Amino acid sequence: MATVLPPPSKRQRTAIAEKAQEQQIVDSIPNDLGSVRVHFFDQSTGQATGAPVAIPVADATVKNLELLLNTLQGNNASERVPYRFSFGADGQTVDVLDDIYRALLKPGIRTTEDTISLQYTPQAIFRVRSVSRCSASIPGHGEAILATSFASSSSSRLVTGSGDNSARIFDTDTGTPFHTLKGHTSWVLVASWSPDDTTIATGSMDNTVRIWDPQSGQPLGQPLKGHTKWITSLAWEPYHLRQSPTTQRLASSSKDSTVRIWDTITKRIDLVLSGHKSSVSCVRWGGTGTIYTASHDKTIKLWDSLNGTLISTLTAHVHWVNHLALSTDSVLRTAYHDHTGSIPPTDDEKLAKAKQRFETAAKINNTLTERLVTASDDCTIYLWSPPTSFPPSPTINPTIKPLARLFGHQKQVNHVTFSPSGTLIASSSFDNHIKLWNAATGAFLHTLRGHVGAVYMSCFSPDSRLLVSGSKDTTLKVWDAGTGKLREDLPGHRDEVFAVDWSPDGRAVGSGGKDKVVRVWRH
Repeated sequence: MATVLPPPSKRQRTAIAEKAQEQQIVDSIPNDLGSVRVHFFDQSTGQATGAPVAIPVADATVKNLELLLNTLQGNNASERVPYRFSFGADGQTVDVLDDIYRALLKPGIRTTEDTISLQYTPQAIFRVRSVSRCSASIPGHGEAILATSFASSSSSRLVTGSGDNSARIFDTDTGTPFHTLKGHTSWVLVASWSPDDTTIATGSMDNTVRIWDPQSGQPLGQPLKGHTKWITSLAWEPYHLRQSPTTQRLASSSKDSTVRIWDTITKRIDLVLSGHKSSVSCVRWGGTGTIYTASHDKTIKLWDSLNGTLISTLTAHVHWVNHLALSTDSVLRTAYHDHTGSIPPTDDEKLAKAKQRFETAAKINNTLTERLVTASDDCTIYLWSPPTSFPPSPTINPTIKPLARLFGHQKQVNHVTFSPSGTLIASSSFDNHIKLWNAATGAFLHTLRGHVGAVYMSCFSPDSRLLVSGSKDTTLKVWDAGTGKLREDLPGHRDEVFAVDWSPDGRAVGSGGKDKVVRVWRH
C-alpha cells in the first residue's frame, strides 16, 4: 500500500505562498538583458564611491544595490546603512524604488549600454541601539494604561492615559512621576504631545478634549466640549502649516461619527467634519494640509483643513477601518527636532526647518507624495497615494484607487505604521503576527512570529532598523526590520501590553498595559 503524505501544515502553506510571491517578483524582470554598469555618487557631496560596477539586470534590486554600496564602503553586516537611490539627468529626477529595470530601463530613460550614475542618500544617519532591559518600573495609575507617548524632543518625558480617569507625566530619567493631570471624569483613551512640546492634549470617554501645560501639569483653560460620544483619536496641525507661532489647531475624532478642528488657544471649534456614517476610528493631519479620517463605515475620507470641505472618499475595505498611518508621521510628530538636538533660535527658523524636514521626507521623484496605509477588520491593508494638489483639476480622476492590497493576516488588523524612513510598513494583527511590507510597492517582506497572543501595536525605532511590539501575551519584543528576526524578548509586564512608544531620540521605549505599571526600557 502506498504511503499517503499528510497535507502541508499552515506554516508550510504560508512558506510556500511567500516563496511563490518572491519568485513572481523575480520572474517579472527579463533574464536576457545581460548586465548594466552602475556608478554610485553621494548626493550631498557629489563625490563618487568606487569605480563603475557591472551588475546583472535581474539582480539590480534596491536591496542588492544597498548590499553592494555597503561592501564598497567597507561596512560589515552590523554596520550596514539603508540607502535611497535616485537618478538625475536632463532636469528630471527618478527614484529607484524597486529595481533599475522598472525605474530606468523599461521606461527607456537609460539602456544597458549606458553607465548609470546613481545618487544615494542614507536613510538613517545615526544608529539606535536595541533596548534590552527594563530601566524603570513606575506604579501610580489605578487602572489599565491605554495610551503612551514620548515628548517630541527627548526621551525624558512620557505621558500616559489610563482607565483611572487621569493622565500622568513621568520623568523617565529618574523613573518617577512628574505630574498627574486630573480633570477627566472617565477613561483617558488618547494622549498626544504637540510638535513643539509646549502642550499636551488628552481625549476621554467623557466626550471632552483637554489641553495641559506639561511644565506645571495644570489644564490650559476649560475642556473642549462638542462631541457627543467618546474621543477615539487626536492629531495636531503640522508645525510648518501653522498660520502664526501662537496658533495651535487640533483635530479630534469621535465615536459620534464626526471630526472637530479646535483652536486650542481660544478653545473654540474651527470646523466640524461630518460625513461619516459610523464611528471615526482614526484621524491624521497630513503635511500638505489634508486631513485623513478612517471610520467604521468602511471608508476613508480626505478633507481640506482650511475650509473643511470633503476632497475624496476612498472605498476598498469591506469591514471597519481600524487605523491609518502616513509615510510622514515621524517628521510631522517631531517638527524641527532632529537627532542632533539643535533647536533653531527663532520662530521663523523653526518653521523653515520643520518645512524642510517634511519636504525631504515626502519627496518621491521630485514631487511631494504622502503615502497612506489603512488597516481593517476585513484582515487586509490597503496602500494609497492620494494626490497632493487640491482641489483636483478636471483631468484628475476623482476615484482614487489603492496602489496595492496587502493581504496575508488571518485575523483583524489592529494597527499599522510607517518606518521613519518611509520605506517599510509594519502591520499588527490579532493573529499573533506582525508583517513587514515594502512601503513603495506593497510587496510582502517578512512575517514576525514569536508572540503567542494578539499584537496590539508596534513602533519603529527612529533609524528604521528596529521594531518593538506589544502584545496580549504580556511581552514586548524587539525585531530586526531588515531580516525579520527576533532581536530581544522583553518580559516584565504582568498582564496585557496595550500601548508602546519608542522615543524620537531613540534612547528609550515606554510601555503600559493592564497591570497599571509604566515600564521604561533602555539599552
